[in-house]
Amino acid sequence: MLTQLVQAAERLLFGHRAKVLAVMLATTALMAVFAARLHMTAGFGKQLPLGHEYTDTFVQYKDVLFGANRLIIVVRARQGDIWQPATLKRLNEVTQAVMYLPGVDRRSVSSLWTPNTRVMQVTEEGYEARDVIGGDVTPDKLDATVIGRIRDNVVQGGYVGSLVAADFSGAMVTADLLDADPQTRAPLDYIALGPKIEQEIRGKFEDAQVEVQIIGFAKQISDIAEGAKGVVVFFALAFVLTAAAVYWYCRSVAFTATALFCSLVSLVWQFASLQILGYGLDPLAVLVPFLVFAIGVSHGVQQINYITREIGLGQSVHDAARASFAGLLVPGTMALITAFVGFATLLVIPIPMIRELAITASLGVAYKIVTNLVMLPIVASYVKLDSGWGQRMQVMRARRESQISLISRVADPRNARWTVLLGVLLFGLAVWGSRDRHVGYVQPGAPELRDSARYNLDAVSIAEKFTVGLDVLTVVNETPEDACHDWTTMSAIDDLAWSLQNTEGVIGTAGLPALVKLGAAGFNEGNPRWGDLPRDKRSMASFIGLVGEGSGLYDPRCTVLPVHAYLSDHKAQTIHRAVETVKAWRAENAFDGLKVRLASGNAGVQAATNEVLEATELPMMLYVYATIVVLVFLTYRDWRAVLACCLPLTVATFVGYWFMKALDIGLTVATLPVMVLAVGIGVDYAFYIYNRLQMYLAEGQTIVPAFHRALTETGIATVFTALTLSVGVATWVFSPLKFQADMGLLLAFMFMLNMVMAITLLPALAVVIDLLIPRRGPVHRPFGAH
Repeated sequence: MLTQLVQAAERLLFGHRAKVLAVMLATTALMAVFAARLHMTAGFGKQLPLGHEYTDTFVQYKDVLFGANRLIIVVRARQGDIWQPATLKRLNEVTQAVMYLPGVDRRSVSSLWTPNTRVMQVTEEGYEARDVIGGDVTPDKLDATVIGRIRDNVVQGGYVGSLVAADFSGAMVTADLLDADPQTRAPLDYIALGPKIEQEIRGKFEDAQVEVQIIGFAKQISDIAEGAKGVVVFFALAFVLTAAAVYWYCRSVAFTATALFCSLVSLVWQFASLQILGYGLDPLAVLVPFLVFAIGVSHGVQQINYITREIGLGQSVHDAARASFAGLLVPGTMALITAFVGFATLLVIPIPMIRELAITASLGVAYKIVTNLVMLPIVASYVKLDSGWGQRMQVMRARRESQISLISRVADPRNARWTVLLGVLLFGLAVWGSRDRHVGYVQPGAPELRDSARYNLDAVSIAEKFTVGLDVLTVVNETPEDACHDWTTMSAIDDLAWSLQNTEGVIGTAGLPALVKLGAAGFNEGNPRWGDLPRDKRSMASFIGLVGEGSGLYDPRCTVLPVHAYLSDHKAQTIHRAVETVKAWRAENAFDGLKVRLASGNAGVQAATNEVLEATELPMMLYVYATIVVLVFLTYRDWRAVLACCLPLTVATFVGYWFMKALDIGLTVATLPVMVLAVGIGVDYAFYIYNRLQMYLAEGQTIVPAFHRALTETGIATVFTALTLSVGVATWVFSPLKFQADMGLLLAFMFMLNMVMAITLLPALAVVIDLLIPRRGPVHRPFGAH
């Protein structure tokens, strides 16, 4: 039935090839108009896992609590400390400039110059609460006496290490960003905000005396977007290398242009579809177009290989193109459907950015069925070759086949047994080596950027000099109204904060009970023995009143009492330890009316992302493998084919995980699509090789000589494709973006590994299975095979 459908499609398409090609070219021209309008977009909300406990907490209290989408700016004196009139004046100017940045929630802005920075002190006249820099102080009235008073207030207020560096070299301005304008609801343009921050803050206020350091999601994502523009250069370099390699392979400018043009057409359709659907291209997804292009090149080389072989056997270009279409439509479609399903399964991950990436990649792969399996052979049928080209290619093919024939000896029974044994040992080592592989970030700073990037240099400097940085895990404690006056509730929250404070990787905590205890000690001449929570509600209320609602440690009705845990970094292990501490405390301590919820803060959001990736990775890969199993069995109607195609792929996947762990590459939203692609590319190799094997088995040949012929004919294209793609992505190692360099290494490794598995373990496994359980009955001929 399927064979008849393939033959009918062949007659229809090649019988009207001019009209079909005209429709495709017209579609491409129209799509190019939309594709030209595509631009980069990014949003903090796109990073949030939907429906996760932590994200629900963050969304519910994002207007009450600050810290998840925070911008931190440090004004640092290059010489001496900040206790100089010019430096403090510069800090004031930066504070005012931050107030008027797009998207800044002005309620959240904090620095020494803002009224929400207060100090509590016991004086001879009683308890006093005042601003660190009073309203009577102006930047023009900063003499030695005023500066001395400000410095005393900073020390007494406990702001050393938080708003002021531990060595007094700098001071911090913090602000939270709104993901959308509260009035217009227009989303904040992070790509445009980054350069504006650079221009309006660093460009204006950094000079020979003062350094301005900036970290936060807005700056990080804009720096990534800026670096991502360099992807165009590496894409162009990879394109040139690929073009040169394809020409070397087929020695025809026309065939080279055909393969590359058809691969690019699907990218145009992909970009246009994103624009039509209202999506942009996320900076973290800039590699997806090249991944789709790589898949197209893989299939294009197989088509060119088939066509050149048919021409060498005496066929005309037109007939060779028709034979290529019919012979490769089924295995090519199977491979692309597997890749499509692989990317589509990313939709099970409830993170908007990954789902957008899944749509982007799935569209590109789906279009490959049309552009590489239909359009390419039709365009190739119009190619004109000189009379001696076929003879030259025959000589070249014979030379290449003699070289690949050495590899085909792996199908000999004795060699096959040893190869399978080595494959089993490698699988065991890979499973052992990939144990406890990293999920999430494994390096401090922005892992997408190089260690030498300005953002990461700023992040390291701030982490060294401040105990309160960007990485905050906020635990939300829900209580009945006015529960902050209740000793039992406050004592429990204080105990939770103590548990977090003693967790590895937590450098400090902030909570209302700690400030109440400080007030209690202050009322008793600063004696630390009196630094405890008062049991009297009125005393508790009086101390809380001194803290002020602007502290962000309680809401007006005292129903939300957060505990902020400041982490040393946002490594997956650091965040995991803090989260586990909260979960353990919550499980062991139950108090009426107290509900402990995880989590807000940027570390809470990252914890949710890490947990979602870890929970969905296995089901997603199982969906991909289930698709492969179903497609292989339905196509070849043989369980041997299922084992031969899937087991080498499984070995390659686990070796890839081992490789990631060895290079400290964590499983993140950027690396996950690469592993899915690796499965897709591996399937390409497996399907094309096994399709030829099935054809020769159907002709009556035994397994060993059939595999010799299959590897000789398709192994050349497989090895060539892997080498070409690996060389192309290996150039990414020089990218200014670290995650792109890591992906280049990972992709190059996976391309080569899957190729090695396909030309060694796949045939060896098939031979061993066939020897152990001999076939009975005729072998079905592959659909569409000539």
